[in-house]
Amino acid sequence: MQSVITESLRELAVRHRRHLHQHPELSWQEFETSKYIKKCLQELNIEILNYTEPSVIGYLRGTKGAKTIALRADIDALPIQEEGERSYLSTVPGVSHACGHDGHTAILLAAARWFAENRNLIKPNVLFIFQTSEEMLPSGAEALVNEGVLDEADAVFGLHLFQSLEKGKIGISYGSIMAAADDFTIKIEGKGGHGAMPQDTVDPTHIASHIILALQSIISRRRNPLEPAVISVGKMEAGMAYNVIPDTAVLGGTIRTITKEMRSFICSEMEKLVEGLCQTFGAKGSVEFGWGAPPVINEEEMSRVVEKVAASMFGQERIEHVDPNMGSEDFSYYLEKQKGAYFLIGMGGEKSQYPHHHPKFDIDEEVLGTAIECYIQLVMHFE
Repeated sequence: MQSVITESLRELAVRHRRHLHQHPELSWQEFETSKYIKKCLQELNIEILNYTEPSVIGYLRGTKGAKTIALRADIDALPIQEEGERSYLSTVPGVSHACGHDGHTAILLAAARWFAENRNLIKPNVLFIFQTSEEMLPSGAEALVNEGVLDEADAVFGLHLFQSLEKGKIGISYGSIMAAADDFTIKIEGKGGHGAMPQDTVDPTHIASHIILALQSIISRRRNPLEPAVISVGKMEAGMAYNVIPDTAVLGGTIRTITKEMRSFICSEMEKLVEGLCQTFGAKGSVEFGWGAPPVINEEEMSRVVEKVAASMFGQERIEHVDPNMGSEDFSYYLEKQKGAYFLIGMGGEKSQYPHHHPKFDIDEEVLGTAIECYIQLVMHFE
């Protein structure tokens, strides 16, 4: 395939990206971002469909229109104070695009310009999904799917600029590529008392320590070690004084799984483990789960389409088959509704040396053209 990307299109993407980077907005608050996207699409005479703001959905009718291909960008930022000396730093205190969503939005806006300027070459309809709230709950993807955004689509594609993948590589997976992210809260109700007389208490902190250790046995001793999963306790709250055993202790943490079966198994085992250990020590225990996005599981046929298109454009040596990442992505809701694939654009290197969600995170703008090209060629592949 011959590249369709021009230097002016790359420069346009950079301008979009830097504007968005300087004006970040948190999940469900991206109304100025939404106005900016709408203005760009209206200038291109791309129809804007009626969906709940701040998400923006654009639509371009193809010359045949027998199929509809959806392309997605997430538009929200993070509650992180940006650090660094770049000319385009965030102007909003405590908020920054520390994950690359500004880049994703710029990529899709640049692709939209190419499609608008080359309408006579575009056979399928194109749905441009600029989605709110990928980072926070409730999920913007879930909300759009419930509104019917993919009801008329035949395939959906999404991408992520990825710092931990070597610059120039395109990451492909033929199954799970990102994990489900669920959180949990464990409450242990014991009987408090004086620290000098533990025999008169049911110490919830002692029980909590047993639970923290035992949780890891669910993965290490109850499942095949080749099945990826994570249980991490990140918070423990108990007591107010050094010499008083409290009545209650609370643990909080996250669960990451890459299959629905593993997700269900771990949650069930956690409930039994907490209840059983608490009963053993004479306490009462409970677990509450906060359900996040399910695992991102690519449809094999669509992953092959991505690989074929990317390899034709950039060479097979640029393709890397990636293992599942234990980070999460609400693109999973689209893939539960419609066939499609999610892939990674590598940008790891000197320019993008800090990990996602780091205060000094920055994307390497040189890879924007690769991402734009992938989106354009994926649509051109369909008739």
